[in-house]
Order: sequence, then structure tokens, then C-alpha cells
Amino acid sequence: MELNQYLEVFIEESKEHLQSCNERLLDLEKNPQDLNIVNDIFRSAHTLKGMSATMGYEDLASLTHQMENVLDAIRNHKLSVTPELLDVVFQAVDDLEAMVFSIADGGDGKRNVTEVVEKLKLIEKGESPTQAQSQAEVAATATAASVSFKSDYDEFEYTVLEQSKEQGFEAYEITIALREDCLLKAARVYMVFEVLEKVGEVIKSNPPVDQLEEEQFDQEFTVSIVSKENPDDLQKKIMKVSEVEKVEINFISLEGIRNKKELTNVTALEETNKVEEVTATATVPAEKEQKKQTSTAKQANNKTIRVNIERLDILLNLFEELVIDRGRLEQISNDLKNQELHETVERMSRITGDLQNIILNMRMVPVETVFNRFPRMVRQLARDLGKKVSLEIIGAETELDRTVIDEIGDPLVHLIRNALDHGLETPEVRKANGKNDEGTVVLKAFHSGNHVFIEIDDDGAGINKQKVLEKAIKNGIISEQMATTLSDKEVFELIFASGFSTADKISDVSGRGVGLDVVKNTIESLGGAISIESIEGKGSKFSIQLPLTLSIISVMLVEIEKEKFAVPLSSIIETAIVKKDEILNAHNQKVIDFRGKVVPLLFLKDIFEVPSQEEEDEFYSVVIVRKGDKMAGLIVDSFIGQQEVVLKSLGNYLTNVFAISGATILGDGQVALIVDCNALIK
Repeated sequence: MELNQYLEVFIEESKEHLQSCNERLLDLEKNPQDLNIVNDIFRSAHTLKGMSATMGYEDLASLTHQMENVLDAIRNHKLSVTPELLDVVFQAVDDLEAMVFSIADGGDGKRNVTEVVEKLKLIEKGESPTQAQSQAEVAATATAASVSFKSDYDEFEYTVLEQSKEQGFEAYEITIALREDCLLKAARVYMVFEVLEKVGEVIKSNPPVDQLEEEQFDQEFTVSIVSKENPDDLQKKIMKVSEVEKVEINFISLEGIRNKKELTNVTALEETNKVEEVTATATVPAEKEQKKQTSTAKQANNKTIRVNIERLDILLNLFEELVIDRGRLEQISNDLKNQELHETVERMSRITGDLQNIILNMRMVPVETVFNRFPRMVRQLARDLGKKVSLEIIGAETELDRTVIDEIGDPLVHLIRNALDHGLETPEVRKANGKNDEGTVVLKAFHSGNHVFIEIDDDGAGINKQKVLEKAIKNGIISEQMATTLSDKEVFELIFASGFSTADKISDVSGRGVGLDVVKNTIESLGGAISIESIEGKGSKFSIQLPLTLSIISVMLVEIEKEKFAVPLSSIIETAIVKKDEILNAHNQKVIDFRGKVVPLLFLKDIFEVPSQEEEDEFYSVVIVRKGDKMAGLIVDSFIGQQEVVLKSLGNYLTNVFAISGATILGDGQVALIVDCNALIK
């Protein structure tokens, strides 16, 4: 069998399973008695072992097998989850990740894992501190890990359930989860109830029906029902309701209600984009279970297809050429004034606009793919630094262009390491300052207009302005005289200077003066911006603004003499016509009073050395642009109008051209240079 054709799929799926292991291990650390989490990790490890063995990567398969043995021992209550045990399993996952990345880079996937294998074997034999637990404690742990009832039943409901059982009915507690993007939740609830009422009688719902009708619930609700339908058929009928993501059916045990005992899990099916192994702990015939897995796999496969990013790049490039031709056709249509041609071009414009949205959305990836690596990183850093840290992630579903996603990971790593090392204090210091001993870092992403904002917020010590100023003066970044004139925001921005660090000593985490300058340069190279807010003693917030996509941008076309330039709309505040006598001079710089603010003027004609005739107009056309809090007015000859253009790089020959970020081809075939407003304001 030729395995090379499956290598890419193997690598992608292995990364997904390892990411799942990392996430669920972190969940297990918070809920060490939840055996459902252990089952999830075991399934991922088991699948990874099978794939590795099939592909011939024996080292990977054997390490996964050893990890699987430990997880199996936890499942069977032979071992208990402890921080020491988790450290070893985390180490095993790290080694597995290193092997997979080695294979992705063209390596053989081999690695010396003797140490971690020995540790896993010792744990499996019970030669570890975890075995100090008595059998009674292990039994208690097992009991605590059971699933409790989602609903409490009163006397009347218990009587109904009891009588139904006597008449040959079975009682089920069904948990239904709707998709997160479900818009009409109440309508889906109604459809589910309609299905249930055809096959049985609903005893109870949690939340109550009136709350469900008002959509006063998140994504999940639970229904208790008596029916003669078997759970397998019941589950299939409910899953037919659109936008139902997950159905979990549990037998209701009357004895369990009396003694508040656990439910017997019948089935838990989840409809996801990834094809997962489906398990059931009830006594469902193996053959039927196998058919169910096959149908679920087919269903998921029909909804998802893997496409190489290079193909999407080619598709986008071809579409960009189409956008240029669309602009040309629009211009020809306007010149010829032919009604039929005009209508056809208008229709083509609408269709290509829809096509553009689809292609750009295909390239959109949730920032979750970047955020996923941080919980594990924060856990390890917190242990290394001796700090208690809680990481909150908000808006992980926010989408960004794949190009931006690929670049944003490293800057975020720097900022989070910075927040943990410089921002958050040690538990002792926090307690002394009247704070909770556990620090909080909030990582948040959200859309706003044509931008995505990512914020890293910590409740640490904030930025010590005096310390920053002293270091900046010592490094020659500013003079002592200048230090007295700087605002708080300007002081905070000094930490982005190259080689700047306030760390008292160099450590593995920080202090080498490399980091925040790289962060700023990377973000600005993506057409973004970064700002800082900080209150000493309260905490700091780093806010990153990024464009949704880098290839097709909206611009204002302007003209200087006979040359056309494009100014990105994201940088423009507004346009204005200014009289010549309104222009003032300040510090050898021409400025205007714009809504109470002094705004410097930049003559693009001079900056770009455009040959001009010496004719002075009484009025100037001004484009007011902004970068952060700084503004500037760009003087041009005339405004042409707003247009969507394709951003093309100038190529290797024309590198480092001042204040030009690229070029575009207009509808009439002319080339317009795209102005880099950030460079001009800087």
C-alpha cells in the first residue's frame, strides 16, 4: 500500500488528536474525578496509536500504547489522577507532538523517549505516590466520578415513572445540545418536543417549558420521557431535527432516584466536523453500534473536506485577476453608455462580490487554532514561575484570514509570557496587596468593523512608569528633558523599543530585551496596530488591531498630477477641503486646526517626488489619516473615489520603498501605488 498519499491526512489528524489530548488533560486537572474526560483522552490516544502503527511509525505507536495503559488503569479505578501523574502524561504528549512535527518536516519521527516510557511503566505498576490512596479512597473516587441526575423529581413525577415502568414503559432522561450558531432555538425545542410526544409522554423538562419557549437557556436542555421506543431509534429521530448537535440518552433508575444514585449512560452521539469514535456503555448489540458509527462517519464526511491552503491561494490569485478585469469592464461600460452592457456588468459585479465573500470566508480560520496552545503553555509557565494563574479565553470562534493566523501566534506567545512574568505577582505579594492569590489573564478576540481585535488583559501589578523612564534614559532611548514631557501612553509605548527590558535579571522566560519590539514590528507588518492601557497596581491590557484579510482592501483613490495613489480606508478618518490661508506653521511644520487638534500636513507631491507644474491653488484637498492617537493630513490634488482593489507586492527588486506598501492595477490598466499611512505618520 502506498502510504505517502495518506501522510498529509495522518499529520493533520495526529495534530488534532494531540491538541484534544492537551485540552482534555487540562480539564482533567481541574476535574480529576471525571472519568468521561479520561475516556475522551483514551479515545484520542487509541486512534493515534492505530494510525501510527498503520503508517509504520513504531516509536510513536509504542509510546502512545504505554500512555494508553496508564489511562486504562485510571478508567478501571486502579489509579487516581494526581498532578505528578499528569506531569508525566503531559511529558508523553510533548514527545508525541515532537515526533509528529518531525514527520511533518520530513523526518522519520524517531525520538529517545526511554525516560518517559519508564515513568509511565512505573505508574502503571502502581510504584508511585498515587498508590498511597487506600482502596476505600479509590472506591470513593469512583463513586464521586459518577454522573448525577440533571433533573430532580418530586413525589408525583416519581409515581408517574413508577406506574409507567409497571406498564412496560422505559424511562429516559435525554440531554439535547443545539449548535452554537442556532438562531431559532425555541423553534428547534418545539420540533424536538413534537418528535418526543409522538413516541412517548414527556414527564419533565429542565429548564421548564416556559423558559425554553423564551429561549432562556444556553445550548443544552434536558427532557425526561417515558416511552416503549428503544434508545437507539429514539436518538435517530431526535437527530433528524436540524441544528441538533448532540443527543445523550440515559436510563432513569427508580432506585437511583430514591438513593440519588447515578444514571446508566445509554448513548452519547455528537455531530462534529471531525469523525470521532462513538462509544456506548449500555448493552447495545455490537452490530447495531457498528452501523451507527458508520452512518455517523458518513454524515460527518459529507459535511467536511480538507483542502490544501496552497489551492486556496491559487483560487484567490485567480479571483484577484477577475476583480481587476471587473474594474476594467465597469469603466468600459460607463464610457460606452450601453444599457445592456451596463446591466450585464452590474450583474457580474454582484456575482463576483458574492464569490469574493465565499472565497475569503473559505480562507477564514477561527483564532481558536492559535489560542488552543496557550492553556498548556500558561500551566507550565505558572509552575516554573511559582505563580497561580487562571487563563480565560473569550471569543475563540472569531475568524481571521489564514495568512494573518499564521503570523499572529508568536506575538501572542510573547505577550502572554510577558503578562505572566512581568505582570502577575507571586501569590504572597498578591495576598499582601489584598488581591486573590490566583492571578487572571484574559485572552479575548472580537470583530469590530473590518478589523479583529485581540486583547490580553491581566490583573497584575501594571506598568511601573518610573522604572520604564529610568531604563529608557539609561539606554539612550529618550533624554531626561524629554522624559518630563511624555504622557502615560507615550511612556508605555517605550517598552516597544528595540532591546528594551525592565527585568532585573535574565531568566528562561524573559529579560533578554527581545520580544515586544518584535511583536510591534510583526503586527504592523500585517497592517495592524498595538496599544497599551495600564494602571499601576491594577493590571495591564495589550490591545491588537488586525485587518480581516490582507489581499483585497478598500481604498480611497487620489490623484497627484497625473499619477494615482490609493489610501487604505481603514486609516482614513475623513476628507476635507482646506483654504490656503487656514494653514499654519509650527516648529517648521505646516499644520491645520482640525476639530480643535493640531494636525501636521504632509505634501505627498514632495514625499513621492512627483514632477509638478508650479501652480499654487487657493484650496488644498486633504485626507485626514490616523495611526493610534496620532493624526496627519495628506495633501493631494484631487479625490477620485472609493474602490476595492487587489493588493500586490512590489516584488524583490523594489524592497523598502518608503511609505508604499504595495500596488494595484486599476480598471483602465494603470498602476496605482498603495500608501502606507503608518510609515508616513511615524
